[in-house]
Amino acid sequence: MSRSTHNTGPRFDVHHDAAAQCPNCEHQGLTIFYEVHGIPCHSMILLDSAKEASDYHTGDLRLGFCESCGFITNTRYDIANSEYSQKFEESQGFSATFNKFARELAKRYADRYDLAGDKVALEIGCGKGEWLCALCEESGGRGIGIDPGYTPSRLTSPAADRIEWIIDFYGPKFAHLQADFIACRHTLEHIQPTLEFMRSIRATIGDRKDTILFFELPEVLRELEEGAFWDMYYEHCTYFSPGSLARLFRKAGFDVTYLSVEYANQYIILDAVPSDTETKARLPLEDDMARLRAGVKTFGETASRVARYWSDSIRAAHARGEKTVVWGSGSKGVSFLTTLGLRDEVSCVVDINTFRQGKFMAGSGHEIVGPEALTRVRPDHIVIMNPIYVPEISEQVRSMGLSPKIVAV
Repeated sequence: MSRSTHNTGPRFDVHHDAAAQCPNCEHQGLTIFYEVHGIPCHSMILLDSAKEASDYHTGDLRLGFCESCGFITNTRYDIANSEYSQKFEESQGFSATFNKFARELAKRYADRYDLAGDKVALEIGCGKGEWLCALCEESGGRGIGIDPGYTPSRLTSPAADRIEWIIDFYGPKFAHLQADFIACRHTLEHIQPTLEFMRSIRATIGDRKDTILFFELPEVLRELEEGAFWDMYYEHCTYFSPGSLARLFRKAGFDVTYLSVEYANQYIILDAVPSDTETKARLPLEDDMARLRAGVKTFGETASRVARYWSDSIRAAHARGEKTVVWGSGSKGVSFLTTLGLRDEVSCVVDINTFRQGKFMAGSGHEIVGPEALTRVRPDHIVIMNPIYVPEISEQVRSMGLSPKIVAV
């Protein structure tokens, strides 16, 4: 672990590391294709001052690609840098766009697997619990949520008396918990020993072959092909394509029954059931090794071009006396600012999550403000960290009587 320092910029030279082992399939040797040093170990942590944020401890990102299964992992990840707790603020539940997607997803799964009555849904890494509440509200069934960052005071729901909350990390000690449906949304990308983790879930399920698994997590093919360096950060130690995720599940003793890419091609959705044998790939999205290899090969050229564009554009605007703000203080925003080394060139960072407002960005030290601050800042440019939110944010900005140039990464 090290203290925060200015990173030396990203490196894209491709080389082989024979000593690195794939935690997804246990293949020996990985292709290293992207490195950036001295970046914050956490992006979603709540920090109380610019100094605390600037001094926040750092680690190195060194992404290795497995030629055998297509998995990508940070070979420099150290779990000792992990700080998941109630200071961790990951909720996207302040966005109408995201809430619509999450609610529709909850209804889809409540109906698809008839989770009513005495059926129990267990969510691993439930965060602040919004989605599990929505699922239980839609299904009428019961729930168990496990997360070290769950905060009891944050949530009210008509399903509250049917949900048990456990403030802890999921692990073998919870093998006694019985569930008909196991959900895990945006958690597996924070776990490096992926095969070990999935095998532990399979062992916990045992002979209960009718248990349904539902996983949702970021999709890396889009990130590779777009050169989206802001989607690569220390907090995410693992990166999946639909195929590499399905290959993990099949190797760990599950049969993959459903596989899709949703939310503007940003999220993988996977359903699976326990199996006694390693099943064979049969879903169209599983056949993606050629696309993965091509994406890894071209990522350096694409990402370096994209990084130069954003660095030059924002610095040129600052030199002209124009104000740029970044909208989105989560991991994408932290990675964008720290990878490009932007400080004074960005006036502030906006977020609609009220729990993040008044806090500061890990690494860069930027203050996080609410949208209303824009009437004071009066920016010339707004850079949105996720294009899916452009319509929602644009409407809000125009309603304040502002007319900056709005662009998305």
